[in-house]
Amino acid sequence: QVQLVESGGGLVQAGGSLRLSCAASGMRFRFETMGWYRQVQGKMRELVATRTIGGDTKYADSVKGRFTISRDNARNKVDLQMNSLKPDDTADYYCYGDRWVGPVERVTKVDYWGEGTRVTVSA
Repeated sequence: QVQLVESGGGLVQAGGSLRLSCAASGMRFRFETMGWYRQVQGKMRELVATRTIGGDTKYADSVKGRFTISRDNARNKVDLQMNSLKPDDTADYYCYGDRWVGPVERVTKVDYWGEGTRVTVSA
């Protein structure tokens, strides 16, 4: 059974830093894309940062220049270094991974999620 386990959340003051880590286990494949999403209660889950197995990255505009995603493809691990944190970054952060399965004519994307780790940034 595939599991994604996050660590590194916590409470930090505005302007501070945190590093989130995610380790995947129980799989014999490598994720095509790994990354981080976040969700505030009552709002939709939103992309924070992703990185493909080929190294392409994507960041939410709100975190560009402050957050950096890194990934160890061989170990199916992904980290998120968060600097200059703001109260608006307060959310539950979820590790994400995906893979493509099935024949070429019917390929399907399968998503995997961790259980989340809470980040709270105080003013």
